[in-house]
Amino acid sequence: MWRPVLIAKLVGRFSLLRPIRAHTVHYIYNQTTQATPDVNMNMNMNMNIYSGEPISKRKIGENVSRNEKVNFLVKILNDLDDSKEPVYNALDAWVAWEQDFPIGPLRQALIGLEKDHQWHRIIHVIKWMLSKGQGTTMGTYGQLVRALDMDHRVEEAHEIWVKKLGVDLHSVPWQLCHQMIAVYYRNNMMEHAVKLFKGLEAFDRKPRDKKIVKTVGDAYEILGLIEEKERVLEKYKSLFNETSSSKISKKSSVKKSKR
Repeated sequence: MWRPVLIAKLVGRFSLLRPIRAHTVHYIYNQTTQATPDVNMNMNMNMNIYSGEPISKRKIGENVSRNEKVNFLVKILNDLDDSKEPVYNALDAWVAWEQDFPIGPLRQALIGLEKDHQWHRIIHVIKWMLSKGQGTTMGTYGQLVRALDMDHRVEEAHEIWVKKLGVDLHSVPWQLCHQMIAVYYRNNMMEHAVKLFKGLEAFDRKPRDKKIVKTVGDAYEILGLIEEKERVLEKYKSLFNETSSSKISKKSSVKKSKR
């Protein structure tokens, strides 16, 4: 019962929605709830308000907490049909409640969707954000690549990487590079994995994690390029030695503490 009550409550508070936005809210409402007559009456009264001038001069979103808005959006997105149009309509209506584009709350909503493994919905939300010219950061594109990979759309993930991230290998964070190499490896795209690593080496960028080196070495081996595998392992052997040294030092410190 909380959902129809909350929707009626939120719609009642956001009294500056334009008529087209109000219809979108009504659409979301009908898609996601089976309301009681009292709640339907409340909704209809609120919808009538939007057909003319607002009767309240309160700012959009006043008295509604950020967490409440985020939770509301996540609930709505989880209940909607998992297709582009209803998700975009829901997001349009949700943003209409804000004076400034709510990039922070949207990132919170994406985290919530990720916890629920709602990869397809995450893709819709990020693409909608980008269509509005918002969130055009490496982090956003990295999150989109991850969602596409988890949604078994690796070709799209590769396309995003090539167009938005791979063009800037001298500065793209290693975390994203590692992520993409792992995507290529999991999807048996070994040529792309080693090509990406070579591109990073061309900018004299050294991997920070032995896992990357091992993955690339395994990719070379699968491709039958044993000499290249040995070259990579030899070149970055210090990463493996550092790990061994740190383990030894930890054991020594544990022994000393026991004494």
